[in-house]
Amino acid sequence: MRTILITGATDGLGRELARRLATAGELVIVHGRDPERIRRARERAGGRTEGIQADLAELRQVERMAAEVLERFDRLDVLVNNAGVGGGKPFSGRQLSADGIELRFAVNYLAGYHLTRRLVPLLTASAPARVVNVASAGQQAIDFADPMLTQGYGRQRAYSQSKLAQIMFTFDLAEELAGSGVTVNALHPATFMNTSMVREALVPPISSVGQGAEATLRLVNELDGVTGRYFDQQRESRADAQAYDLEARKRLRELSEDLIRRALS
Repeated sequence: MRTILITGATDGLGRELARRLATAGELVIVHGRDPERIRRARERAGGRTEGIQADLAELRQVERMAAEVLERFDRLDVLVNNAGVGGGKPFSGRQLSADGIELRFAVNYLAGYHLTRRLVPLLTASAPARVVNVASAGQQAIDFADPMLTQGYGRQRAYSQSKLAQIMFTFDLAEELAGSGVTVNALHPATFMNTSMVREALVPPISSVGQGAEATLRLVNELDGVTGRYFDQQRESRADAQAYDLEARKRLRELSEDLIRRALS
């Protein structure tokens, strides 16, 4: 029995992953923002589950969540960074996190970046272990002159930039952890799944959550030893060119550490 932490597990893809993995006999840590929704997701999942609460739009809560995982659990076999904010309602304006960071960058990328880095020692001690980052085929290069999009903001641009940042982090961490027994991969699970996130954006769903779950579970359960890859559903694919730019990845690391340092100081 493995211990698997899934962020954003109270709805959509995360909830379905929790159900399938708990049913298969794994110990699933169900993350969410709302205690009642966590309770309902655990009840729906059945099997062995634990709950953990944190709002990933606030880095102090991410820090507390990481500390709680390290205190409560003696191993972590799989971390699925699934929680995210979608494009939002059409014509919605720029939003900031509790730390004053552009919201999609904060939740979709930076929270997972910090959580994963804090949990790397536990993942390494539990090796073989896996990190799976749920990204998207919607990617856009980061403009490091204005990464928080103070000028020319667009909700889809913000979302696509945050998803590319996830993939850039995936490649970086995979290289860093090479030989440790911890694999790190990212994927686009499916296009416009039937989730509340997609419905909020007024986009007609064209894929099911089940399809996204199948693609994600492949990275959770199969492909032993495969690391540093990006998959479009179940096919290995090529990410945006910036994901392979070492200088851009260095700038993203430096930006991320600076934002985290400021938020936690």
